[in-house]
Amino acid sequence: MSGKTTDAQVRYDWQIEEVLDLFNLPFNDLLFRSHLVLRENFTPNQIQVSTLLNIKEGGCSENCGYCSQSAHNNSDVKAKPLMTVDDVKTAAQRAKDAGMTRLCMGASWRNPKERDMPEIISIIKEVKKIGLQACMTLGMLTEEQAQTLKEAGLDYYNHNLDTSREYYSKVVTTRTFDDRLETLKYIRDAGISVCCGGIVGLGEDLFDRASMLCTLANLPKHPDSVPVNMLVKLDGTPLSEVADVDHIDFVKMIAVARIVLPKSYVRLSAGRAEMSETTQALCFFAGANSIFYGDKLLTTDNASQRDDEQMLAKLGLSIER
Repeated sequence: MSGKTTDAQVRYDWQIEEVLDLFNLPFNDLLFRSHLVLRENFTPNQIQVSTLLNIKEGGCSENCGYCSQSAHNNSDVKAKPLMTVDDVKTAAQRAKDAGMTRLCMGASWRNPKERDMPEIISIIKEVKKIGLQACMTLGMLTEEQAQTLKEAGLDYYNHNLDTSREYYSKVVTTRTFDDRLETLKYIRDAGISVCCGGIVGLGEDLFDRASMLCTLANLPKHPDSVPVNMLVKLDGTPLSEVADVDHIDFVKMIAVARIVLPKSYVRLSAGRAEMSETTQALCFFAGANSIFYGDKLLTTDNASQRDDEQMLAKLGLSIER
């Protein structure tokens, strides 16, 4: 199938009831519809691949209930200083040599301090010199910081909603949902591509999943990349005992995300190490077209690069260059 979706078909007025209706479609009908949307907007057998580097681990002052890097949680992760520019350059070169096109760098901060910005700027410039796209997630930003990152050459900024507005305070209380939206506005206004998604399996219900996707789809501009994470339950975090996510429900989350965000890359992110190849194959058919390569996602395990290469070959999927 060829052809592209017209701008008129990209909607910014989704209602939660409409999104819930999508979730309630018969599974085959939902996947058929979402797969057609994928084919209308992307090369269907290509996967965008990024790698994730933890440039500042642990000691975060936020109290996110899922995160082992929070200073509020009783995990084994210890606070470490920001990586040196040289160490980041070495990691970036390894990523480039392995065929990656984008390096996503995460720092466990509530927000970067002004004293950190010169080092962050240097890191961005060195990653760009190597020939990779640069993505960062540093927590909340001021309007001025967003402009500074753009001037340094940053391509993408990740700032997830995590969950719905209605469920948000059950996951984190040290910042608000509106704080999240404010940082997203600063990123958009600066001209940086937005990477924004959330987590499935925090104890939320179907309404919350629909509400989060509604918020993403009704932003002034759809995120360029939408990571959909399946919670990795970590010892020492408040959410370590929540119920497991049904994998069919997770596939449906991918499918609905693809329909309401037709031109966004939908990324399989955390939780892939717990998914079978069959589950991942269903996610790709449902509309996921991006993954993280590498054995680690910040502090959680990820599928190995070798296993991913074998899976993609088995499915006839190629890496987008």
